[in-house]
Amino acid sequence: MPRPTSLIVPSLILAATLAAPAAQAGKLYRWTDRNGVTHYGDRAPSDAAAAAIGAAEVKVIPYRSEPGSIARLRVQQDGDRYLAWADNSLAGPIEVRLDFNHSNNIIGSPLLPASATLDPRASAVVSVLSAQDPSRGGDFELSMRSVPGDPRARPQNADYLLPLRQQQFRIDQGYGGHFSHSEPEHRYAVDFAADIGTPVLAARDGTVMQVESDFDKAGLNLEKFGDRANFVRILHDDGTMALYAHLKADDGVMVRVGQRVRAGQQIGLSGNTGFSTGPHLHFAVQVNRGMRLESIPFRMTGPQGPLRLGGSVR
Repeated sequence: MPRPTSLIVPSLILAATLAAPAAQAGKLYRWTDRNGVTHYGDRAPSDAAAAAIGAAEVKVIPYRSEPGSIARLRVQQDGDRYLAWADNSLAGPIEVRLDFNHSNNIIGSPLLPASATLDPRASAVVSVLSAQDPSRGGDFELSMRSVPGDPRARPQNADYLLPLRQQQFRIDQGYGGHFSHSEPEHRYAVDFAADIGTPVLAARDGTVMQVESDFDKAGLNLEKFGDRANFVRILHDDGTMALYAHLKADDGVMVRVGQRVRAGQQIGLSGNTGFSTGPHLHFAVQVNRGMRLESIPFRMTGPQGPLRLGGSVR
């Protein structure tokens, strides 16, 4: 039976989304069996298991991980093979892509890179790993990218409500804005000027699939703040997702993951968190185009009728 000399269970590599949580500490465990083979895992072996294989001292190896990752990579030994699992942490579908960072005499079935679509809160085996030549050992290291949304989604025509409870409004940056709306996931986003604490409303019926509410800083340092903001992501029945971002620190999120909301229902408070020039609400309708998050054009109605969403309006 082949035994890997190195089994690495790393923190996830996230796809580029508007908000990704800060890293925190995690642990890997390393031990050596009676045959001198070194093993790695995301948990220490039980006393009985350690005794059965003659494992010596179990050493702890700290590493950095993402506490709010949308998916978790998990590797499970199954006889002479390893099952690479993906666990979806969101209340909505996601797509994952698994690949080797390093592989020595190890092959995946299906071959890596391999992709899978997971239902809300679901788990799936993305690939089964085994030795190409069973007569000798091998080692491998995996990474996994994750993107919210189902790539099979088919957006339908829909009318969106103004996502703020205010009579007077101003669009500071519309479709294709040069400051921060040049990337595909934000190209059709709209930034509404809004004082901190302005009620944020659901623009369309849906299910809360993801929230971030623990960030309290803002600034124009793209490297430091570019992927951070408090936000709510709502999944619509056609598979599209609305993103409400830069919400107020502390109490800016007023809904929970998995909650069903109706158009016009309050979901939060506007704020100034993340990569931001000042208080505003960033709103976008996004879809997964196959491991690629993209924003799409949408129609929106305000107190005075249909809104013009392109460019900037003062």
